[in-house]
Amino acid sequence: MSEQPAFPAMKDLLDAVSDGVYIVDSDRKVVFWNAAAERITGFTSGDVLGKRCADNILIHVDESGRSLCSGCCPLSNTLDDSEPRRARVFLHHRDGHRVAVDIQTLSLFLEDGTKVGVEIFGESGSAKSLRNEIDELRRLSLADPLTGLPNRRQMEAVLSASMAAMKRNGIPFGVLFVDIDNFKAANDRYGHAAGDRVLSTIARTLVASVRPFDVVGRWGGEEFLGVFPMLSARNLVEIAERLRHLVEATTTMYEGTLIPVTVSIGATAASLEDSENSVVDRADALMYKSKQLGRNRVTSG
Repeated sequence: MSEQPAFPAMKDLLDAVSDGVYIVDSDRKVVFWNAAAERITGFTSGDVLGKRCADNILIHVDESGRSLCSGCCPLSNTLDDSEPRRARVFLHHRDGHRVAVDIQTLSLFLEDGTKVGVEIFGESGSAKSLRNEIDELRRLSLADPLTGLPNRRQMEAVLSASMAAMKRNGIPFGVLFVDIDNFKAANDRYGHAAGDRVLSTIARTLVASVRPFDVVGRWGGEEFLGVFPMLSARNLVEIAERLRHLVEATTTMYEGTLIPVTVSIGATAASLEDSENSVVDRADALMYKSKQLGRNRVTSG
């Protein structure tokens, strides 16, 4: 049997599931290895295809540390008697540590009559819970708690990646610096809770009004920063004007009071001579020029 032949029409589906899936032939050689199996184990399909699990790959053990590869392998036993099995085992991660997984095994016949064994595995509850907790902590560390947008730390990473892509591959990008007009006055008049409502409302408007691959984040206070790849300077201004109009048309209500909101925007295209700081500083200066010219406008340069 050639490598990675199993269920070719279902490969995309199997790669999309969150559990690891691998398939072995009658000799227990791996013939299919999905994306989740790579994520959970650290082994790529190139590492395992055509090899047996015992070939310094997963080398499952039980809770007592007993190897399951010789005589006690649930998948091998399922291949022999076609009976599905469930078990909690510990696989060998490519980095060397053990990972607790809950497995299910079954046998199937392919269209040509070949019998294969399938193992489906996912991280056991405690490991999965810890992983989810770590992922959530990572997400929260990069998100602004009020608006849910990327925070300044994350936007700095986006800027760095965009600058590298431009200098390495010639992919242009532009930056918009957005500042809410008269925000302090609105805070003083309506209170901080109303100010938070304004920030959240504008954040939702900005995110809903850009392309899927554009990134808008909260830079600090009442300031937002947008990074827009693959745009000409003229297109960047067109997007900035659209955002300005949409914010002006946004309805921000607080305790029955309509709070009028506008923004001033600085728009600039990054150049090869720029650094992350210089392109942001230029956009910031252009935003202040919009303020000086009367607010609720876009200035580019």
